[in-house]
Amino acid sequence: MLATLRNALKVKDLRQRLFFTFMMLLVIRLGSQLPCPGVDRTYFSSWFAKQSAEAFNFFNAFTGGSFEQMSILALSITPYITSSIIIQLLTIAIPQLEEMQRDGEDGRKKLTAITRYVTVGLALIEGTAMAIGFGNQGLIPAMSSSSATFITKAGAVITVVAALTAGSTFLMWIGERITEKGVGNGTSIVLMINILSRIPSDMNSLFEMFVFKDGQTVAKGALAAVIIIAVILVTIVLVIVLNDATRKIPVQYSKKMQGRKMVGGQSSFIPLKVNTAGVIPVIFASSLMSMPTMVASFMGKTGGTGIGSKIITGLNQGSWFNLNQPVYTLGFVLYVVLNVFFAYFYTSITFNPIEVADNMKKQGGFIPGIRPGKPTQDYLNKILNYIIFIGAIGLMIVALIPIVLTGLAGVGNSLCFFGTSLIIIVSVILETIKAIESQMIVRNYKGFLND
Repeated sequence: MLATLRNALKVKDLRQRLFFTFMMLLVIRLGSQLPCPGVDRTYFSSWFAKQSAEAFNFFNAFTGGSFEQMSILALSITPYITSSIIIQLLTIAIPQLEEMQRDGEDGRKKLTAITRYVTVGLALIEGTAMAIGFGNQGLIPAMSSSSATFITKAGAVITVVAALTAGSTFLMWIGERITEKGVGNGTSIVLMINILSRIPSDMNSLFEMFVFKDGQTVAKGALAAVIIIAVILVTIVLVIVLNDATRKIPVQYSKKMQGRKMVGGQSSFIPLKVNTAGVIPVIFASSLMSMPTMVASFMGKTGGTGIGSKIITGLNQGSWFNLNQPVYTLGFVLYVVLNVFFAYFYTSITFNPIEVADNMKKQGGFIPGIRPGKPTQDYLNKILNYIIFIGAIGLMIVALIPIVLTGLAGVGNSLCFFGTSLIIIVSVILETIKAIESQMIVRNYKGFLND
């Protein structure tokens, strides 16, 4: 990795791209410290510290702590990510969008524009819900003031919503600029730097809980530190293996006459990634299970003793694997089902066996022992279903390591999202390194004119 980075810095264009990316990341971190106008940050920080729900830690990790500090970037880039996913799903259901997707560069520009508009709409909705929900609880002083008029309260809400929407839209713009003028996928890099900024505080919490806790001997503290480092290293290795693991499907191309030449007869392969959906299933499942908790908090309905409160507790990852209350571990079963479902669902969107089989048939390619056409499609579906399940299980094992340890140790919810954080960070770093290497290969490639 270091050799790749050192070689990349020798190329002027790559050096400029890396510098641009670094400056944009610096702007993001500075923006996360800018307070949202019209809010009581002290109140919100103290309110957040009292929350035991994993849902807010999940959202705070995505925002790089901006949510906890209630900065102008409190919504982060999540509206853009959600908008992109919605548009991808709608391309399957709406023929007009599917036609745009197949329409080349012009179609992609139109889809990008639609995605931006949907992003602004989602940011407005999320910002309004946050402003009204938390504002009634004391986030916005103007709303809780008895002497304030309706116009004053409405103006305060509009100001907060406008600031949060502008912050999210600004991050969307930065992500697109990084993709265009920087290295790697801008959206993924923005998300990574936010999560990466939370790692020091998470590590500090981890060591305070297990290594430096009161009454613990030096030997036990040292053993706990070794175990923590070993678990982190194993998690990183597993993520790297999952990202690089592929199932190679051999493809043979038949010989044919083209003009006066005999072409073809080559052998190749189709690389099917074991972790085809990436970290998307974990993010989707965690987001879906966190939503009821966040809605209940917005409505001020937390802390009850009814069946609804018990269900919300069961959806909270910090309640799983608790030996004192094993019934809440049933939420883990739902988590597994959602992960597997989203893994198959997202892969069905990104990989089309019918299209791959048709392209192979048109190019005179076939899988040895499998007839072209429908048999090839069925074979690819069979292999794909097999490796998707393996990838989903492997991803869950990595994500559940800190959840299991948190539940057994009974230390709350602060570390539940640590495994998913590592998955996202390592995946984005590997993706960025591959992007740098591909650009270096292009620049060092010896063309025909140089022979």
